[in-house]
Amino acid sequence: MTPRIIFENQDYLIIDKPAGLAVHGGGNIKEATLADWLISCYPAIIKVGDDPSRPGIVHRLDKDVSGLMVIAKNQATFDCLKDQFKDREINKEYIALVHGALARDHGEINFPIKRSSSGFKMAALPLNAADLLNRPHPRGRDQGNMAGVFKSREALTEFQVIQKFINYTLVRVKIKTGRTHQIRVHFFALGHPLVGDDLYATPKTKVKNKKLALGRVFLMANLLSFIDKDGQKQSFSLELPSDLKAFLPRN
Repeated sequence: MTPRIIFENQDYLIIDKPAGLAVHGGGNIKEATLADWLISCYPAIIKVGDDPSRPGIVHRLDKDVSGLMVIAKNQATFDCLKDQFKDREINKEYIALVHGALARDHGEINFPIKRSSSGFKMAALPLNAADLLNRPHPRGRDQGNMAGVFKSREALTEFQVIQKFINYTLVRVKIKTGRTHQIRVHFFALGHPLVGDDLYATPKTKVKNKKLALGRVFLMANLLSFIDKDGQKQSFSLELPSDLKAFLPRN
């Protein structure tokens, strides 16, 4: 559960967060987190950011997702990165494996997401899957028995098919907004939950996930680019981790 340092200078860290490591505490998380590791290895970082419990952390990855993260080591860098995330100027790309065969090789999922009434997961408007591609949803409209669950919060996800398998599809994903669980809930709403994801799953994909026994969500952040505080563009990328790469030939 130790992050791998990809790059480090006086302003920031680029890490490869392993699946299974929570970014920070809260809720039911009792084990050590990325925030704990940062404070242990970089004690001065506790003063960086808006919240001492999230030192230097300007974005997050879900616990069972792996990949690239940038961690600010000083306040000037934190503020610079925070503004870019707020203005959607950070480029983040992911690789995911989804259940089933997507109807299109590329597209944009454009519909709002909000925390569901159950409180522990996100929810998406129950449109037909075909309507979720390349069509914005009318702002502020609730539908069916989901009335009252949603408010107007834009969420945009682009995808491109990388490879098709018999029962699965490997996709490259780019998010234009940063909603909680965005990729997972968007593909679930399309009827193609991510492999290994039991939170956003159908009864059928839960059974498949149990048989596959991947032990994590098949989602990793493989590309991250931003402008540093000196105005220079920085880009970092990763290949699929060995556990995910080894999983593909079996399917």
